[in-house]
Amino acid sequence: MHPPISRTPATAWRHARLTHTTRALPEETAIALTYDRVSFAVMMATPQDLTDFAIGFSLTEGIITHPSDITDLAIVEVPSGIECRMSLTPARRDALASRRRKLAGPVGCGLCGIDSLDQAIRPPTPVTANLTLPAAAITNAFARLSHAQVLNNETHAVHAAAYLSGDTLLVREDIGRHNALDKLIGAAAQRPQLAPGAILLTSRVSIELIQKTAAFGAPILAAISVPTARAVRAASAANITLIAISRPDGFELFTHPERITLEPNSEAA
Repeated sequence: MHPPISRTPATAWRHARLTHTTRALPEETAIALTYDRVSFAVMMATPQDLTDFAIGFSLTEGIITHPSDITDLAIVEVPSGIECRMSLTPARRDALASRRRKLAGPVGCGLCGIDSLDQAIRPPTPVTANLTLPAAAITNAFARLSHAQVLNNETHAVHAAAYLSGDTLLVREDIGRHNALDKLIGAAAQRPQLAPGAILLTSRVSIELIQKTAAFGAPILAAISVPTARAVRAASAANITLIAISRPDGFELFTHPERITLEPNSEAA
């Protein structure tokens, strides 16, 4: 299987001088997701943690409701990329076949299996999990995450998604922020012992990330960058606590702040 990082020669022009160097670069590979030998989507992704990716993508796209709905999963390298070959239970296979028959055209990256504007902006399922976290838990988790980003610390070019559950910080990385979240959700879904937790992202927050978080059922989503206005509205409707612009000195709360306990004198007057 392709390694997630390649080392490439480069010539650097710095301070008016030429030097020869080697740069660590993240790999980008075509990943096909197939169900019962029928292709559903092809995504460009980092070739790492692909079992997690296949399961997480299947969950957040509504193809399965539990990892056990996949009866067989094989990661197969082919000349043009990598295939995640999955077999489904009869009920999920029939549901997917019905969904395919309704598609008006071919699917593609981003909004896979979507054939209408209404589906693209579908309201997420409201999250019911109960969780309360102190503000310091969020800032401390982001500090831990910066050290846990193995690929990014070497390449400075990939996103990370993390799941904070108690003292556990589960991390997955990818060149794509959506892919990183799918990998994380797939990894967490295979660990039923994890308590409800918070998702952390090293990216901006768009509506697709809210939809994926809601599909997984995480009650808190925190990011280092800014959310879109639609993402804020979607988080509010999905009963998700949305935290953004997280920095060492704090963050901004956009929706459902009651899940975050603030230290004394930290609330705005």
